[in-house]
Amino acid sequence: MIGRLFNWLRGQQTTATLPDTLWQDTVASLPFLAGLNDEEKGRLRQLCTGFLAEKEFTTTGGLELTDAMCVSIAAQGCLPILNLGLECYRGWVGIVVYPDEFVVPRSVEDEFGIVHEYTDLASGEAWEGGPLLISWRDAQMAGDGYNVVIHEFAHKLDMLNGPPDGTPPLPTGISRKDWEDTLHAAYEDFCAQVDEAEELDQDTLLDPYAAENPGEFFAVMSETFFEAPQILRDEYPALYDKLSAFYRQDPASRPSFT
Repeated sequence: MIGRLFNWLRGQQTTATLPDTLWQDTVASLPFLAGLNDEEKGRLRQLCTGFLAEKEFTTTGGLELTDAMCVSIAAQGCLPILNLGLECYRGWVGIVVYPDEFVVPRSVEDEFGIVHEYTDLASGEAWEGGPLLISWRDAQMAGDGYNVVIHEFAHKLDMLNGPPDGTPPLPTGISRKDWEDTLHAAYEDFCAQVDEAEELDQDTLLDPYAAENPGEFFAVMSETFFEAPQILRDEYPALYDKLSAFYRQDPASRPSFT
């Protein structure tokens, strides 16, 4: 069915919409979509339709590609651009879905100019100007504050103005200085929390991976913004307000979170 669905969408994308049962099953499987009103769900559905008509999905490791898999990834990935528009995701085409975590080659140059090569285990990866890689096993964990799909799509937004540094192209109402001051203040506070938690052998309320760098902090906080907005609003209210202004959404006010 997957080939027929995408061929149909590409041929009819200005008027087509996703089949009712497929869409309803997708929404029901992603609890953080429950708070969207009917109009928002309708717009998300149309965004997904356009997104699926433009992108090319492939799998590795013998994973069978299904309509449900593609629509689930599309729905999660399009939620951040609900009020921003599909043009935010133009300029790249491919989405590669792995059965589970996958190995990514890395290289880093040290202070002496020596390049060190190694491999890293990843659940998702966004390449600047290139494809987006997703672990399907991790994608299915969506709904409990962890969302690899939203995380990687947030990186894609961050990459619209260069390498991901936590500062995507900002709307007119947010100055770059205000954004960076707010983001970096929250980031530094969170890094201190992670250091203290490690010393005490405790867990942090938010994913400690956010302490890697400001780019990862933005991506992890975007996950939390859509999946557990009350937690982010309580922990970092100023950052929540900036993300709300950037995404033009206020998830914490939705019925499913109040």
